Amino acid sequence: MSPDPTSLYGPLDDVAADAGYGEHPPLVGFFTDTSVCIGCKACEVACKEWNLVPDDGFDLLGMSLDNTGMLGASTWRHVAFIEQDRPLTPGEADLAGLPAARGDGEPRSELRMLMMSDVCKHCTHAGCLDVCPTGALFRTEFGTVVVQQDICNGCGYCVSGCPYGVIDRRPGDGRAHKCTLCYDRLQDGMEPACAKACPTDSIQFGPLDELRGRAARRVGELRAGGVAEARLYGDDPGDGVGGAGAFFLLLDEPEVYGLPPDPVVPTRDLPAMWKFASAAAAGFLAAAVSAFVAGGRR
Repeated sequence: MSPDPTSLYGPLDDVAADAGYGEHPPLVGFFTDTSVCIGCKACEVACKEWNLVPDDGFDLLGMSLDNTGMLGASTWRHVAFIEQDRPLTPGEADLAGLPAARGDGEPRSELRMLMMSDVCKHCTHAGCLDVCPTGALFRTEFGTVVVQQDICNGCGYCVSGCPYGVIDRRPGDGRAHKCTLCYDRLQDGMEPACAKACPTDSIQFGPLDELRGRAARRVGELRAGGVAEARLYGDDPGDGVGGAGAFFLLLDEPEVYGLPPDPVVPTRDLPAMWKFASAAAAGFLAAAVSAFVAGGRR
């Protein structure tokens, strides 16, 4: 069994308290276990139905069973399908009761389908929230990040501020849209629609500290069962976004799923930039004052 992740990562940042909520509910989020995703798209449908998200078209895009392609303004949950034809390791062949090589001597391979329901990460350090000039994006008492449509002016700064390419503007509307983690349902004590609809519990909702422990135990179980490539993604507060409110158990490298291997919030270096800018401005002002005083003496 894997160690308790709180001993690895330390306590969660209290982003709700930092946002001004003195007393607030537990920080909540999603743990998505891709090892049990069956690609049924129930999460996509439930999200659209509850949030009145318009359809994104019905083309298969030439990419397996994927008809949405990526997250966007009208796709708040995206079920990705990745087909892999990969050689079996001797250990995997033994587990399957197969010889490691085919009759022609070539390594035996298998066609594997990886499936993952992707969603907004509700980052601890959210670039979209940092750059919004109107206050349309805000941090909720649950630690999640939500767009207020009546305040969004469609500037698009948040689009470039997201390291995952999640948030986008809707054609015709012009305003930014993304997953709200069903904020209205959370306020009524309900779980998000996608988690409620998931038939395999691939999408798990709950307090983040509880989910982190559950995820670590699940990785330990899979690795003990011979799935050496099982790993967590987005759970580490030491990463470039301070850890995510939606994290994943993957069965391959993040890039295979279209996820950045080392996401960094674009505003990470802003404090240092302002510090250097302030020092430069102070130096310029001092030089200008010196020149003025010297000129007056002459």
